[in-house]
Amino acid sequence: MTEFRKAVEARDSEAIAATLADTVVFRSPVAFRPYEGKPITAAILRGVLRVFEDFQYVREMSSDGGRDHALVFRTRIGDTAVEGCDFLHLDEDGLIDELTVMVRPLSAAQTLAAAMAAQFERIKGDAGS
Repeated sequence: MTEFRKAVEARDSEAIAATLADTVVFRSPVAFRPYEGKPITAAILRGVLRVFEDFQYVREMSSDGGRDHALVFRTRIGDTAVEGCDFLHLDEDGLIDELTVMVRPLSAAQTLAAAMAAQFERIKGDAGS
């Protein structure tokens, strides 16, 4: 998933949004309910760009068919080190229709939850919700 990875590493929110299918489903590491649709997913990812510092992908794995990918990352939120993985599924057009993010350790997930909660009114506004 070269386009998504390059867009994230460049912190280019427009390029990130261009990789998303209109029907994308986003599963957050800190929320039980999935978020459905490109506007809210793109807005959440813009919020993540504001929260994560020194983000870098350190490993990429892909399925034989090329529609499933795992991108392992390291980043930080303030003084909290975060390790995680973006799990991507691509639709027939090569756009991301499923994005699941997992993070570790628990302290990182808690810090992420608090940081994203502080962003959520802005995220909803950005998404047009």
